[in-house]
Amino acid sequence: MNLLSPITAIKGIGEKTATLFHRMGIHTVEELLSYYPRNYEQFQEPVTFANLEVGKQQAVLGDIKRPLEVRRVRGLTIVTTTLVEFGTCLKLCWYNMPYLRNTIKPGSSYIFRGLVQRNKGQLVMEHPQLFKPEEYESRISVLQPVYSLTKGVTNKTVEKAVRQALEEMDLSQEYLPEEIRCKHKLPEYNFAIRAIHFPTEEETLRLARKRLVFDEFFLFLLALRHMREYVEELGNCCPILPCTQTEELLARLPYKLTGAQQRVWQEVQADLAGPGMMSRLIQGDVGSGKTIVAVLALLAAAANGYQAAMMVPTEVLARQHFGAIQSILEEHGFPYRAVLLTGSVTAKEKRRLYERIELGMVQLVIGTHAIIQGGVQFDNLGLVVTDEQHRFGVRQRELLTQKGGHPHVLVMSATPIPRTLAMIVYGDLRISVIDELPKDRMPIKNCVVDESYRPKAYAFMQRQIEEGRQVYIICPMVEENPEVEMENVIDYAEALREEFPGETVIAYLHGKMKGMEKAEIMERFARGEIQILVSTTVVEVGVNVPNATVMMVENAERFGLAQLHQLRGRVGRGKHQSYCIFVSGSDNSDTRKRLEILNKSNDGFFIASEDLKMRGPGDLFGLRQSGLMEFQIGDIFTDAAVLQAASEETEHMLKTDPQLSQAEHQGLREKLERYQLRDGGSLQL
Repeated sequence: MNLLSPITAIKGIGEKTATLFHRMGIHTVEELLSYYPRNYEQFQEPVTFANLEVGKQQAVLGDIKRPLEVRRVRGLTIVTTTLVEFGTCLKLCWYNMPYLRNTIKPGSSYIFRGLVQRNKGQLVMEHPQLFKPEEYESRISVLQPVYSLTKGVTNKTVEKAVRQALEEMDLSQEYLPEEIRCKHKLPEYNFAIRAIHFPTEEETLRLARKRLVFDEFFLFLLALRHMREYVEELGNCCPILPCTQTEELLARLPYKLTGAQQRVWQEVQADLAGPGMMSRLIQGDVGSGKTIVAVLALLAAAANGYQAAMMVPTEVLARQHFGAIQSILEEHGFPYRAVLLTGSVTAKEKRRLYERIELGMVQLVIGTHAIIQGGVQFDNLGLVVTDEQHRFGVRQRELLTQKGGHPHVLVMSATPIPRTLAMIVYGDLRISVIDELPKDRMPIKNCVVDESYRPKAYAFMQRQIEEGRQVYIICPMVEENPEVEMENVIDYAEALREEFPGETVIAYLHGKMKGMEKAEIMERFARGEIQILVSTTVVEVGVNVPNATVMMVENAERFGLAQLHQLRGRVGRGKHQSYCIFVSGSDNSDTRKRLEILNKSNDGFFIASEDLKMRGPGDLFGLRQSGLMEFQIGDIFTDAAVLQAASEETEHMLKTDPQLSQAEHQGLREKLERYQLRDGGSLQL
């Protein structure tokens, strides 16, 4: 068995189980070892009910007095019971586990461990783990890996496979130069890969994680720098010159571009017509007007005889962009054809679109990741635009550029990243910043409140609805379980119907819904047919609804600040004053201080910088907050110092041995080649 061996080389993993592992992105032994735990369970002594803290994983000793209750709600089986200790009640709730009614016997004592929440004033644990007291005792203070899973694969299955791979593999060969390891106090790979899965203590885990985060950033940046140099050597394969069509569109717009938009458009124009291929990132806060700059670039490409593609992360957003671009083409009489290509397009329609795109009958293609699928071939692709760049990653962007030789690349992101970090992680791109909002945009009014404020919030929402406005309510995902997420949103929407008049139309969105179903709900909301939309973060990137003026985020402490700022950008898009209410279920002073940053400012870049200062080294056992790029273990915010160190070492390496041809760098070169081939990438050294 070696790193490139298929997952079936591990004892106990047959073809059926291997198929499930493939769903998790695990095909080889190396990919299994790189499938790091998403968290670690560190069991502490059980606490009394009176000492339970909301928002924290805790354990309690509970006596079961009566049989568990079982009820059915929309296809889900919900099992509940309530424990009482010295007058304090704790409700326990499980989904689709009806057998627990026979497992948990009245008259018995158990340890229940889970996330403590407060729902309608009552303490609740959803999906708590169940232990016999003596079994729990043996686990106290031991760090145990928790993996992200897919249906049919248990945590125990992954853990067992990793243990076997570690036992049978010879991992003693080190690929990171000793000079770098010593300089940054990084342990050997052999130690790190074992300790990240099965740490003996917090310190070994911290060391292991630092090494593997460094590796991930280092390999990413090496690949990125090579790609940048490759692009710089190409020259401009498809010059896109200034044209009258863009001037005509600018003259007819019902508004004037801000100074920042004009500056960035000039930078884009200079790139398109310049000596080299454009590789540019437009960073701009939510609502700053990045999209019109992208539309101008798409129009310029078409006017110069090229095809152009725009790829966005969700079908809802693809439909929005397609509708806006189609309207511009029709309204101004531009003779270019645009098509929409998403996952929900029928096979027959896809074949028709593929043929028209390949024959050059279509100039503009707007879509989701469906654009980079194998069947799509362009006749003369000159420009690629990707929106919300961090959702795709470098490899997917590169796959799109391969569809048409060497097109210009324009990427956009509303995710605020401090400039110092952006210059590193977008190392293959020049950066433009739209740092000015349109003058007619009124700043959003914010407030951070506790759960006792909810009745006042509902009353305020009702007044806004009576004035003809609309409302978003965001619920967090309780855990990595779409059924629990769905129940959370559905339950909340049903409870709301008791709080608002019967004529108020309330709908919900969650991750388990099909793409077309989500699109239909969002389009109804956009048309004003729905007054209140209860949703998970699927609306983070969604339809532009200028009439929506209120957003309330439940359990705001569970989100990263960048994500909260993105969510807040769904309101404040029209002529009416907008409001954002952050409801915190935590009494923690640090949490409150963090949320107050959002309360004080609507500037995404300021928020990102303050967030970076507050995080420091990050919470070792917390979930990653930023969700940026495609890193498996690193987080550019919490690991900013490691990212900076990896960037410096990358620059040094490329100066001293740019092709990694020296004998001592052979292991690093082989590792980098495997990294570049991951996920279908084909970056070349």
